[in-house]
Amino acid sequence: MQSGQTDAHPLDGTASVNVGAVPMIEVLRGGQVESVHTGHAVICGPDGEIVAAWGDPSAVIYPRSSCKMLQALPLLESGAADALTPAHLALACASHSGGAIHTDLAGRWLADLGLSEGDLLCGCQEPSDRSARNGLIRSDAAPCQLHNNCSGKHVGFLMLNQRLGGGADYVDPAHPVQRAILQAFEDITQEASPWFGIDGCSAPNFATSVTGLARAMASFAAADSEGNARERAAVRLHRAMAAHPDLVAGQGRACTDLMRAMDGQAAIKFGAEAVYVAILPGQKLGIALKIVDGGVRAAEAAITALLIRAGVLDAAHPAALARLGGEMRNWRGISVGQIRTAAGFA
Repeated sequence: MQSGQTDAHPLDGTASVNVGAVPMIEVLRGGQVESVHTGHAVICGPDGEIVAAWGDPSAVIYPRSSCKMLQALPLLESGAADALTPAHLALACASHSGGAIHTDLAGRWLADLGLSEGDLLCGCQEPSDRSARNGLIRSDAAPCQLHNNCSGKHVGFLMLNQRLGGGADYVDPAHPVQRAILQAFEDITQEASPWFGIDGCSAPNFATSVTGLARAMASFAAADSEGNARERAAVRLHRAMAAHPDLVAGQGRACTDLMRAMDGQAAIKFGAEAVYVAILPGQKLGIALKIVDGGVRAAEAAITALLIRAGVLDAAHPAALARLGGEMRNWRGISVGQIRTAAGFA
């Protein structure tokens, strides 16, 4: 697969994610450090400049689902999504829990396109939403592709595919849909992606550096709602995410809880293997981080720390304390430890 045209920041692939990582999150028990999570993090400003960094800013990573708003850009830029609501756009950027609020919207969107669940290529996934999962168990029904956490993204792919006139295998890296996504991805990260891997939903996931990912988020944050097509698309996407945190993830999930706590000041997105990004339009800043060991709790704690540092999240908010600084309690409710930032981070 050929890369796009952007080569302002070429990557040679030598910046291993394991090299140069620094301690970011510590887990304490009985007053002693029990575990340490290392990683990389970058904050970029509106011109793509690095404002702050920890670890190796050039470490090359798979952004996984943290880049779904980048994958949605061609859909909006094509004009195919002009009539979509913010709820549709939030779902296109979601890694949702498979609850009724998610599957019903995805199903209606498919029907509006004249398509069905069988046209999706994301695969069936058991919902993490408890009500949905229990409902399937009680009815002895199997989960379908609408329950897949990426189903909204894939409906967006199908909508773009109708505009581009591609074949049914829209997740093929050589397909017009994925070529359009790669071009947008490289343009906004300002890096030629050195390789790709296949994500859990079967779509290609293009690698970039932690800086490239943060630079892309800063581009979203600095976008003008009256600007060019890409800027207008970026604003629509991050505003939709901030307005519908329940659609982006689900009840009790970090993305949903933290965006609610910030009351629209930021859009954040988790990616598998402990990647997190944040779009801060008020500050025109973009954040990207990667925890090397793939630990979700550390990624949630690290993004919480950086959002607090940026002034958009109250450290005392219950959603923040649940992930950083609050008490860790055992099954009897006894306080046994704490998750905190490592010295020198955030």
